[in-house]
Amino acid sequence: MREAVIVEAVRTPIGRRKGLLAHVHPVDLSAHVLNSLLERTGLDPETVDDVVWGCVTQLGDQSGNVGRFALLAAGWPESIPGVTINRACGSSHQAIEFAAMGVMSGRYDLAIAGGVETMTRVPLGATRAVGEPYGPAMNARYHHAGFEQGVGAEMMADRWHLSREHLDEFSLASHTKAAAATDSGAFEKQLVPVPAAPELRTDEGIRRNSSLEALAGLNPAFREDGVVTAGNASQISDGAAGVIITTPERAAELGLTPIVRIHSGVVAGDDPTLVLSAPIPATAKLLARSGVRLDEIGAYEVNEAFAAVPLAWLAETGADPDKLNPLGGAIAVGHPLGASGAILMTRLVHHMRDNGIRYGLQTICEAGGTANATLVELAS
Repeated sequence: MREAVIVEAVRTPIGRRKGLLAHVHPVDLSAHVLNSLLERTGLDPETVDDVVWGCVTQLGDQSGNVGRFALLAAGWPESIPGVTINRACGSSHQAIEFAAMGVMSGRYDLAIAGGVETMTRVPLGATRAVGEPYGPAMNARYHHAGFEQGVGAEMMADRWHLSREHLDEFSLASHTKAAAATDSGAFEKQLVPVPAAPELRTDEGIRRNSSLEALAGLNPAFREDGVVTAGNASQISDGAAGVIITTPERAAELGLTPIVRIHSGVVAGDDPTLVLSAPIPATAKLLARSGVRLDEIGAYEVNEAFAAVPLAWLAETGADPDKLNPLGGAIAVGHPLGASGAILMTRLVHHMRDNGIRYGLQTICEAGGTANATLVELAS
């Protein structure tokens, strides 16, 4: 089977809800990422076999087929296809996996994968305004549990004995690390500021003046006696990201230098009432399949949907906390749902290249109790 490598990865700065990206249509935001990838590499769009794009709330401005519409908005030839997929918060992570599978199987020689979400324009949960998504049989099986992510975060905090102070400390560290990464220029190579929002040059959600005292003053969001607050959960955000995936041979033909190769990838399921716990079995499955030990991996990106998710993952896996989300995460920079998997991958591969890290692991929890996990290896 052929190898798949990532040769470029970019993301927009992430905008806060009702912030500086709020007026930018998600198709235009995606088109900007697509054209930025071509500008970085000098590729002709005719070399792209497919655009695989993640988007969660496919309603209103995000209805139809954002992936196809984006490449048309970018001015690319009409002969290039595009598709939009939804695996909840892991949509663009799955887009990367699908594109890699296509390259490895020989169906594609070069594909672009990524995703977008403008949660200002298309609110979280908007698709549930009509109808009931679970159905009588599933509700009966799980005793009408509700499957709410915030409640799941509370359940995880209970199960893994995570205190409010523990969650808040992790959240403050996320902001501190993201601010330091911004100030050091660690994000510069990966960011493609949006011409329609020229004032947004860095991630808009980072709170430089946050403190444990301020976080402690926030009320629980999902349970009166709970520990989960807006301060230790991810931010509602707008953003887009994308990567180019091809074979090492095709990269050489095009004069491109691989950043990482896709070493291994899995998807796993877990208890849907917890909603957020599947990164734990996904990581175990990935390590077993890859043959790489956790202590050999130099950086982990575990999506910070809620602080309880990476903290439970740490507790269960015994991973080195210093390698976890080294540049901050979604609590600080935001979680534009359909884009988050590609944002994580973009952040990870640039960090690996900048620091000579051989292996990087990425995993993300998804509604319904599933998770993707991918291991990438620095290209030699």
